[in-house]
Amino acid sequence: MVVRWVAMAAGFGLLVLGATSIVFTLVLPRAHPSRLPDLVLRGLHGLSRHAADRVDTYEGKDRLMAFAGPLALMGLFLVWLTVFFAGYSLVLWPLVPGSLLGSLAAALKAAGSALFTLGLAGQPAGPAIAASYAAAATGLVAVALEIAYLPTIYSAFNRRETLVTLLQSRAGAPAWGPEILARHQLVGITDRLPDFYEAWEQWSAELAETHTTYPVLVLFRSPHPLRSWIVALVSVLDSAALYMSLCPRSAPTSARLCLRMGFVCLREIAPEWGFHPDPDPLPDGPVELSYEEFLEGVARMEGAGVVLERSPAEAWPHFRGWRVNYESTVYFLTELTSAVPAPWSGPRRRLAPISPTRPKDRTPEDPQAARQPEGRWSGPTPYP
Repeated sequence: MVVRWVAMAAGFGLLVLGATSIVFTLVLPRAHPSRLPDLVLRGLHGLSRHAADRVDTYEGKDRLMAFAGPLALMGLFLVWLTVFFAGYSLVLWPLVPGSLLGSLAAALKAAGSALFTLGLAGQPAGPAIAASYAAAATGLVAVALEIAYLPTIYSAFNRRETLVTLLQSRAGAPAWGPEILARHQLVGITDRLPDFYEAWEQWSAELAETHTTYPVLVLFRSPHPLRSWIVALVSVLDSAALYMSLCPRSAPTSARLCLRMGFVCLREIAPEWGFHPDPDPLPDGPVELSYEEFLEGVARMEGAGVVLERSPAEAWPHFRGWRVNYESTVYFLTELTSAVPAPWSGPRRRLAPISPTRPKDRTPEDPQAARQPEGRWSGPTPYP
């Protein structure tokens, strides 16, 4: 009997673990550390990364990693139900008569029947009735919360992806900071950049809220393989940093606000996955992006007709002073999520950067777009 009562105590511990975990994750409207979801998300993400690392092409990695978020979400639901099932089974064990193994089998059957409202077990007697009713109520509440959780997750995902999809016409696929400014200059819509940065400031604020409250969203990939939420954000931040560094007089104030909100957002998301960036780096701190790569981006802009107010040499310290605030965090998150290897988004294992392609700007006066400047880019050939 001692074993059964010890098991009952362990069962109550499991129930407390499951209840607090599900409340902190599904009910509490803020990020709160909970070990069980953290272990599940990290474990299933690690398995997905392990499988993706055995694929040499980005297309193959993307197909495999597309399952990481949904599998982590479903795995979390399954673990919660398993914890409740094990907890109520152990609680019912000393309350069910019979031999040691016989009563354990009966407790498992009673707990499963009550938790999942199957009605397979007979009517319990004595104190076991209260435990069975509690298991039935727990099962209903847990399943209801999980069902309600799915629309919340996918609603946040859809809001995130709307602006990421809109960015493709402004930044190419994959997105790249210099290309944002180049395309706005090419088609004569630089007057829309203040509104553009204002929208991305709002987007970053919402991202910080949703991706810390629901960390599993970090693992959800965009529907298109060449789009990524983290690559989209770094391209917008790079474009704002380029604008303020190279054209300080004409850069809108919304670009600065967007930059600030963007790296604050990243600093809030990264600790949820074990990375703690420097909260206040010095402007002359080191960055991995080289000056030569910076010059390639500036050449891309100049090729599109962007008029610079500072020389690249003068602008480089200013650009580096902005980028140091978010570069290390971006590189961590792009590697964590196996994001598309866009230029300036950090290295990927065994994958070369994919160059963004620029559609031809055909007009009735120039149907072949012969006069369109292409800019200079020394990176690899575009993604097929």
